[in-house]
Amino acid sequence: MLNQVADGVWVRQSEWVWSNAIVVRGEAGLILVDPGIDGSDLNQLADDVDRLGIPVIAGFSTHPHWDHLLWHSRYGDVPRYATADGANAASEARERAQTMAAESASDIPLELIGLLTPLPADRGGPMPGEIVEHQAHAIGHAAVLLADRGVLLAGDMLSDVLIPLLDPRRPDQVTAYETALDRLDEAARYADVLVPGHGAVAEGPQVAARLAADHTYIDALRRGEDPLDARLAQDWLSGPHQSNLEQARHSSA
Repeated sequence: MLNQVADGVWVRQSEWVWSNAIVVRGEAGLILVDPGIDGSDLNQLADDVDRLGIPVIAGFSTHPHWDHLLWHSRYGDVPRYATADGANAASEARERAQTMAAESASDIPLELIGLLTPLPADRGGPMPGEIVEHQAHAIGHAAVLLADRGVLLAGDMLSDVLIPLLDPRRPDQVTAYETALDRLDEAARYADVLVPGHGAVAEGPQVAARLAADHTYIDALRRGEDPLDARLAQDWLSGPHQSNLEQARHSSA
């Protein structure tokens, strides 16, 4: 079910890696941010949106990973936006995203994956707020600051369940993460609610705590140390963590 976290902002969480689908009310209707994950989630989100009684006018993808590129026909044939870099990367990786989606979840409309339109150059369009673009974790990764509502939609950053995940295909992701966290630090000055792509919604002092946790992890990588992070208690993160360590060591070398 949808949970309202601020004025005109709702979140629905999937069991799959605690993924958050976000619904934002704009001036003309609703924008669906990163809807997912499997077919039942997509359908239940459509039911929730129907109950709001407000039309869906657009979609928005925070970054071009398969689980953030999903859609369902029940949401309508409306534009689905991303940053220019994100949209281009999604187009190039669409076949791979479809394969990963088919292997990871059930009853997903594969033909609708990754059909994205670049945001207008003036950052107009129906998405309210400010787009905070960076290159950490994925090409053209975008957070959305809804300053008038005190909300920051962080994409796959600032999670309480996921460590920072460096993109293994791109160089010097440690520096990219440092730059991204600096940008999110600035945006978070105007937010008392933080919605990550995966994990629990943070409120009040929890927002600063999320930023501090990611800064501490990345700072340790920069120093060539193995970070001490409570999120690493999850065994399945050991592989991504080792990949992060290797990439950081390679970059420093």
